[in-house]
Amino acid sequence: QVQLVESGGGLVQAGGSLRLSCAASGGTFSIIPMGWFRQRPRKEREFVAAINWNGGRTIYADSVKGRFTISRDNAKNTVYLQMDSLKPEDTAVYSCAAARSTVFRSNYSPSDFGSWGQGTQVTVSS
Repeated sequence: QVQLVESGGGLVQAGGSLRLSCAASGGTFSIIPMGWFRQRPRKEREFVAAINWNGGRTIYADSVKGRFTISRDNAKNTVYLQMDSLKPEDTAVYSCAAARSTVFRSNYSPSDFGSWGQGTQVTVSS
């Protein structure tokens, strides 16, 4: 099973940028889709973005499309989430996750992922 550790969260003003990183160890990181989820205060965990094994396919939630970019570097066993034009409503705990299946899906829910990081807090001030 893949172990995941996120980093890069913090406090940023609206309109600013942050890049989250998720370092993986163990398992077979390079062949499995990876995803980012977030949990805003008093909300359920929601899908943000996912990427297939080689970075050739990506999908995004409508709320972040055009502002966030997911990428991966399999040589470094790391997946990234570049977040630009941040808004106060992006404030959340962001978690990366490794998919249970190697087949890339057109949509994802939390139950499609078997390994999770501990999460990193992102706070966007207005």
